[in-house]
Amino acid sequence: MKQVLYDWGGFNLWLFHAINNVRGEFFDRLMELGTALGDHSQFELYVTLLAMACLWWLSRTIQRTPAEVSARALAGLTVVATFSLAYFVEGYLITWLKLSLDYPRPPLALLPKSFHLIAKPEFHHSLPSGHATFAMTLGASLWPLFGRNGRLLLAAFVLWVGVSRVSLGVHFPADVLAGYLIGLLVVLTSRLLLTRVLLVAHVRK
Repeated sequence: MKQVLYDWGGFNLWLFHAINNVRGEFFDRLMELGTALGDHSQFELYVTLLAMACLWWLSRTIQRTPAEVSARALAGLTVVATFSLAYFVEGYLITWLKLSLDYPRPPLALLPKSFHLIAKPEFHHSLPSGHATFAMTLGASLWPLFGRNGRLLLAAFVLWVGVSRVSLGVHFPADVLAGYLIGLLVVLTSRLLLTRVLLVAHVRK
């Protein structure tokens, strides 16, 4: 099962080397920045910026009807709540998966000189990537507020963070993909749950 779902018949390792072998001073700094921006410890910063952005977005409704203002306010609050709830749930889920699966990271699974490590070496708990999960959580939470161009930027951000983890030599592509899927699933579930709660509250009014 691992050969198919994780190793992908050898493609996971091939893709790791293909990404990890792309080097250059500017590229390395760019990948380090991507990892820094995708660190879950940035949650407080992102949720603060998100709340301020929603307030600014709401302030542009001066010429709208009260119903339209209410709808926009609810949409903004739902995004903030979705992001917060998903982050809380994933904190427990990711920790449990990492400890239960305990997949080796590249520094333990590969020979030292066979790849580039541009980060503090870590050896265990590779699956799933917490950075990829957090980046997807942020991107998927914000998705409803943006149009086509904004969504392209969100997708680029999520991809940037995921690629950075492979480029720096701390995760395999399968770890990143697993993080993406978990982040997306938790956000969709959180949004659905919050929408149902709001619907029930509205019906009972």
